Amino acid sequence: MPYYSRTQFSIGGSLAPRVKFLMIVCVVGFLLLKVVENTAYWRAFYGIFGLVPHLFWHKFFVWQLVTYIFLHGGFWHLFFNLFALWIFGSEIERYMGSSRFTQYFFITAIGAGICTVLFTPGLRIPVVGASGGIYGLLLAYAWFFPERYIYVWFIVPIKAKYFVLLFGAIAFWSSLVGTGSGIAHLAHLGGILFGLLYFNYYRIWRWLRLMYLKSKYRNMGGGPRDSDEDKWDGWGRA
Repeated sequence: MPYYSRTQFSIGGSLAPRVKFLMIVCVVGFLLLKVVENTAYWRAFYGIFGLVPHLFWHKFFVWQLVTYIFLHGGFWHLFFNLFALWIFGSEIERYMGSSRFTQYFFITAIGAGICTVLFTPGLRIPVVGASGGIYGLLLAYAWFFPERYIYVWFIVPIKAKYFVLLFGAIAFWSSLVGTGSGIAHLAHLGGILFGLLYFNYYRIWRWLRLMYLKSKYRNMGGGPRDSDEDKWDGWGRA
């Protein structure tokens, strides 16, 4: 039976090197916030390094797509994100390799920020936290280990593939109705979306290229032959 399909339970283990680095940077960012929060500079700090869609579009603060990841609004916000980063990220890093894991984490976290600025362009309140990247890691965990059990609140067992579907549905519903809780549900959804795009990149690219070539062939007055489709299908392979 393939490794990824075995039903089992696993948690974190030892810290993987890139996970440890990300956790340290998040803690440093949180401490910096604590240093400035009782000073006259805390609003400027949040406005410059948090993700403020209004400033992103009007001042072109593009660095916010990265810096917002490492700031957190409170201790428990930081704690739960770091806890999830440990228990899911460490095993994913060992499975993917450190370089690919780092690439994936930033693609999903920055992608979550992109979704936030696209869908709430007038928002003037800073969005902070690594939650978009964490949801990307949840997707990756379900992608690699779909039959593994995750214990919600350490009590309720649920398979990883259903866990991600459940939390994705909650984030989607919350983004539609608005809960007023201050949670950036669009960022959560963005992490899942960009994770799906990452894992299906070559399939999507191959399909888009095939559609383009078919359209080009039709405009030239011809139609694609089966042999042509076979050749085109191979061009996009990794």
